[in-house]
Amino acid sequence: MRHTPIGNTDSNQPMSWNHPNVHKYADTIALKIPGYAHLYEMTDCLIAAQLEAQAHIRNIDPNVLIVGAGGGQELITLGGRHEAWSFTAVDPSEHMLDLARKRVTHAGISSTISFVAGTLEESCREPIYDAATCLLVLHFLQSLESKQALLRQISARLKPGAPFCLASINGNPQEPSFSLQMQAWKGHMLSQGISLEDWERFAASIGRESNPVSNAAIQELLIDAGFTHITRYYGAFLVNAWFAVKEGETTYDKG
Repeated sequence: MRHTPIGNTDSNQPMSWNHPNVHKYADTIALKIPGYAHLYEMTDCLIAAQLEAQAHIRNIDPNVLIVGAGGGQELITLGGRHEAWSFTAVDPSEHMLDLARKRVTHAGISSTISFVAGTLEESCREPIYDAATCLLVLHFLQSLESKQALLRQISARLKPGAPFCLASINGNPQEPSFSLQMQAWKGHMLSQGISLEDWERFAASIGRESNPVSNAAIQELLIDAGFTHITRYYGAFLVNAWFAVKEGETTYDKG
């Protein structure tokens, strides 16, 4: 899988998350995406609310699947607030997982975390999870079929009624509205101290290392994967986040 360049100096040279310079990711991503911390805080609130609504169904300490966990922000936010929760953090990049381990250790988080280097298909085969996240990952999968396959794999590993949060870059790069959003996003990044060279690398990566799809396509993919209660809960330029629930038993307390 190829990803947005992070540390190389040539905007024409793609770079994978296995490059040692990925440690810079945690230093810059919050500057690039407006409300970055709020995305994770809102994700936590939605997952916690859904799990709380299910408390009458089963009394458990939730096990949460984090797909693309290498940046560590999910573990910092969710793990820092819920000591009783356990996490399976999956990422194909050892360098990114090392970054997550260091951040978790520095934060003194005591939640139980299993770090798994590899793909979801290779490493997590049992449908044992009470919740899942896949934040800022899906757009790196090039084809619609590969995006569909990942969401189906996540769904297959979730218990009925489990909450799922998804975030990605969405839109059609051929449409004028996409160009306008990119121009506005450029202004934001530059105002936050992101260099012009870094912006140019990011802009060049769209359609090359990443493949955004429309919001309508995201909803269709979630439905196809067996999710319901689909709701958009976050937006920042071209980044959108969606909350959904795995099909199955009753999920909300209507009293």
